[in-house]
Amino acid sequence: MTSLQTRGPDQDAFPRTENVWPVAKSTKRRIVVAGGGIGGLTAALALERAGFAVDVLERSDTLGEVGAGIQISPNAWRVLDGLGAIPALEDAFVHPDVIRIHSVRAGGLVGRVPIGKTALRRYGAPYCVVHRGDLHRGLAETASTRPDIDIHLGVTVTDAQEDEDGITVEAKGADGVSSYRGEALVAADGVWSTVRRRLLRLPSADFSGRIAFRATVPSEMAPDLASFTGLWMGESTHLVHYPISGGREINFVAIVESDWREETWSTPASREEVMGHFADWPAAARRLLEMPDSWLQWALCDVGPGTIWAEGRVALIGDAAHAMLPFMAQGGAMAIEDAHVIARCLASDPDVDEALLAYERARKDRVERVMRAARDNARTYHMKGVMAFLRDAGIRYLSGTRLLARFDWIYDWRP
Repeated sequence: MTSLQTRGPDQDAFPRTENVWPVAKSTKRRIVVAGGGIGGLTAALALERAGFAVDVLERSDTLGEVGAGIQISPNAWRVLDGLGAIPALEDAFVHPDVIRIHSVRAGGLVGRVPIGKTALRRYGAPYCVVHRGDLHRGLAETASTRPDIDIHLGVTVTDAQEDEDGITVEAKGADGVSSYRGEALVAADGVWSTVRRRLLRLPSADFSGRIAFRATVPSEMAPDLASFTGLWMGESTHLVHYPISGGREINFVAIVESDWREETWSTPASREEVMGHFADWPAAARRLLEMPDSWLQWALCDVGPGTIWAEGRVALIGDAAHAMLPFMAQGGAMAIEDAHVIARCLASDPDVDEALLAYERARKDRVERVMRAARDNARTYHMKGVMAFLRDAGIRYLSGTRLLARFDWIYDWRP
């Protein structure tokens, strides 16, 4: 794993986030969180830090995160650090030096975005990549040390009833239906959120017309890929790769335009199926795609702007509120930011309805701007012809810190 030491030997490698949490007046106040994934566990930690007791309702029988890599940019790192989660994650993080941008049209490298030490100096926090499972385990390990967080496995939220004093959430498990009482229900139950569809009666996320293939290989198979993040842009296709698992694996994500759709994260795909989408790519890129023996695929969905995130004592965070395309690598980061903000709002205002509306107001413009940026990148990455030529020329011109500066508004966000 690349080491980023910018301080003296007697100081921490990274600056620590100050404790900026308002404390709720009573530790007896309780919140119910639907979903025990990355967003749900971060919300539980943030609410506990703000003085609440938390019941986390997870529909799976075991805690775990499906998927491979996730990028933790400085804005998300600060939240995790403020929650005390970094010590459980440090061994799993990798700190790439640079993002190398390649163009299929140009046949190779067209630009670089420095991250590594450059991001640390610029934002005061690192840019990391990590296996989703490692991130989830670190959050679960941290949550297990907090006596006011109770995690209930194998239960799915089915209904909720509000009254003037709180909300009663019903969840179905192997032993029947159980009830959980709290002041609010925070739904972090993902892109196909039950709470979003069943309780708030909002439309599901929309299929984007794109699918993603993902795979990992041991880093020994590609040691030259272990220190950077790579992006290849092609006509209606692109490929991202970066090291994860403390540098022991390389994560590949290949995105193509397709009409295949299914509500799952783990449908198998063959190497031949993947390679068929990249037949006209340069040999160097095709060699990368040939490394994994097998792939998994999932349909990419997002939510359009303008939908509500909170009503009464129920609020959505993360993908349940604003599923977005992965072209800005900010879906996980936005869920982590949401968790911080909703906890602060609930701790700061005893009127739960108003607190949840304040959370929505505080987050919506920023998140929807990130969503628009992701959609813009989706078009940019998949350009062809003259537009691809102009794109490549622009990247060459801006290559370096000027490309990084375009994302200051995302990465410099602070709790």
